[in-house]
Amino acid sequence: MAWVAGVDGCRGGWAVVLMQMQSTGRSAWELRLCSSFGEVLDLDLKPAAIAVDIPIGLLDSPQSGGRDCDRAARSLLGRRASSVFSPPIRKFLYAKSYEKVQGMSRQAFGILKKIREVDGLMNPQRQSVVYEAHPELAFFSLAGQPMRFNKKKVAGREERLQVLERVPNTMVRECAKYLRNDLTGFTRGQVAPDDLLDACVLAWTAQGVVKNKALRVPASPPVDRKGLRMEIWY
Repeated sequence: MAWVAGVDGCRGGWAVVLMQMQSTGRSAWELRLCSSFGEVLDLDLKPAAIAVDIPIGLLDSPQSGGRDCDRAARSLLGRRASSVFSPPIRKFLYAKSYEKVQGMSRQAFGILKKIREVDGLMNPQRQSVVYEAHPELAFFSLAGQPMRFNKKKVAGREERLQVLERVPNTMVRECAKYLRNDLTGFTRGQVAPDDLLDACVLAWTAQGVVKNKALRVPASPPVDRKGLRMEIWY
């Protein structure tokens, strides 16, 4: 039975929620903490789809609002639009100072090392398994509206847990229950609570990709200089 993975960057590396595509009568999901994205790609369960919250495909020159997919995602998210930041253009992947770049958000600069790590491993062939996704778009899709509260606040965590607990998928609901009870065994220095919520909802997105039920913006994505599609799935 095929597995899928939701992946979110965290202090300790990459938080991963693995889920089996169909329940076999037992708990068929796992939490992992990978130290590198290469380790994610080499997971022993060989996910059929990996949905990761990291930019894939980069512009060569600054564009107002970032890539087409970034602008489209913001238009869907309304009050949560600020959660979609503009990634760096390719020549700034190795920038050392924020003051020396243009067209990049401070949030993107803060995770530049992770963006560079993923970009170094990605090619068009790997995009048949690895998909850029966005947790706020996934929660929007599940709830039918953007989330009201910041995910790092108590109210935001509760709001997202309640959305996951209503998903018509046993494994997603089991994962949400596990996260609600703080049973992960990870320290806050390794993985923040919102990282795990994001990885869980991205696992749901990855299932949607495999089942041809997920959506993407834009519908016909452009490709970058490396041939990578610039798209966001949800």
